[in-house]
Amino acid sequence: MIGLISATAAGAVARDRLATAWPDRTRVYEGPVADAVRAAFAECEQLVCFLATGAVVRLVAPLLGDKASDPGVVCVDEGGRFAVSLVGGHGGGANELAREVGGLLDALPVVTTATDAVGLPGLDTLGFPVEGDVAAVSRALLDDEPVALRAESPWPLPGLRVTAEGAYSIRLTDRLVEPAEREVVLRPPSLVVGVGASKGAPVDEVLGLVEAAVRDAGLSARSIAELATVDAKASEPGIVEAAERLGVPVVTHSAEELAAVEVPNPSGAPLAAVGTPSVAEAAALVGGGELLVPKRKSQRADGLPAMATCAVVRRPARGRLAVVGLGPGARDLLTPRAKAELRRASVLVGLDQYVDQIRDLLRPGTRILESGLGAEEERARTAVAEARKGQAVALIGSGDAGVYAMASPALAEASDDIDVIGVPGVTAALAAAAILGAPLGHDHVSISLSDLHTPWEVIERRVRAAAEADIVVTFYNPRSRGRDWQLPKALAILAEHRTPATPVGVVRNASRPDESGRLTTLAALDPATVDMMTVVTVGNTATRDIAGRMVTPRGYRWQEEPR
Repeated sequence: MIGLISATAAGAVARDRLATAWPDRTRVYEGPVADAVRAAFAECEQLVCFLATGAVVRLVAPLLGDKASDPGVVCVDEGGRFAVSLVGGHGGGANELAREVGGLLDALPVVTTATDAVGLPGLDTLGFPVEGDVAAVSRALLDDEPVALRAESPWPLPGLRVTAEGAYSIRLTDRLVEPAEREVVLRPPSLVVGVGASKGAPVDEVLGLVEAAVRDAGLSARSIAELATVDAKASEPGIVEAAERLGVPVVTHSAEELAAVEVPNPSGAPLAAVGTPSVAEAAALVGGGELLVPKRKSQRADGLPAMATCAVVRRPARGRLAVVGLGPGARDLLTPRAKAELRRASVLVGLDQYVDQIRDLLRPGTRILESGLGAEEERARTAVAEARKGQAVALIGSGDAGVYAMASPALAEASDDIDVIGVPGVTAALAAAAILGAPLGHDHVSISLSDLHTPWEVIERRVRAAAEADIVVTFYNPRSRGRDWQLPKALAILAEHRTPATPVGVVRNASRPDESGRLTTLAALDPATVDMMTVVTVGNTATRDIAGRMVTPRGYRWQEEPR
């Protein structure tokens, strides 16, 4: 929850804008400002104070305890010009909150955290529990001193300026080791603990068993990703509360699923109780991995039979492939999600001209693998191969990466050994449609006229089907120097079913600096004015030119009431 505090009428107006935009995330604190700040500091994860920074410093100074647990605090000035990340830039999320507040209030976010200021990811923001001398290693990264990355398993990290050797180091391990001098240890979520428990098993018995099993195996409890069990135990209080104390989820599997897992220590007791010969080992192994701790029973001080069992598995590290659509070209049509994925990547793969569009958004240390036109399949293979090495990879394409772009060849190469994330983008067809008016108001289809990957016979059949069905058609890749006959042929097919006056929209370089758009007709369009940077949209029999805008009604009767 975000606490909102203001002292003046102007501050209250800005405060209420946030409250309206984030009704489920915010709570307004009224009354004397000092009391409001104290209450919000105790009750909220973050605060936005519409007050002077000096006043907020004095109010929160006596309340500060630990940077890992204090709420993040953002100050917005009386004029609404700046959103200042004051306290808890990383741990409290104030840096990101300042950016969000700035976006909503049209204020400039002010972030002074050194790593954020130069685009480096903070070591305490990588999504892994962190131990060691974060400040010293961060300073080394900032000063471009050699920092070695020692990863015992290839979990995906964002771009970091790291080397093979160095006086400072970042160590990625789930083993129970103390950080050395000038070292930061990151704990990957590599351990799955399978848990079985009798009804009413005490939480202390379950938790004690899990912690002892992990510790005795020389592993860190901070690398536990989940407690896994059978569906029948999903609400078992001892398991649920143990997971809450560890800060991990409870993941359940059906008895049938667990019964199919081969385990070293099956037993008749769980088979009779819940329908599977193994709970702890099978639940830990169901997703694959290395069994580090076979089934182990709890030890009770009162001498009564054990009520809990557990097993520990190290699951295989998985690389991450984000297939990112960059939109049609304009920076303001690049989605926030796409920007976040670009900054998360340690490896970027893309067409050289697309890389140039977003190079400034990449973090220092991001490795760039770029190539020219015609190397699409090679880029897809490269991106998947890098992800299989455990890297965080962003594979970029223009528009939406799933529309005539890189998602299809990449997913054809990928298997279930990596995580694949699709990031949608604004397509060229949508960008062109917005320039033309509303040509896609009814059913529409996109067809590429390039026969480099699709035989012309197939393309022609699709054009003819769209023509006969009276569907608005957007042509991608309409004409190039080596392909100058396909567009005239496609237009001729459409002309068999539509009048010469049918509106046609022609947009070149949609959303880019040299953007141009014009409205013509099926009879008047000169194919020679079209190239590969152009999108051609041909209306259906209901499409009209209204005040110079191309409009296709939602229905075939103009008088139809809007729904």
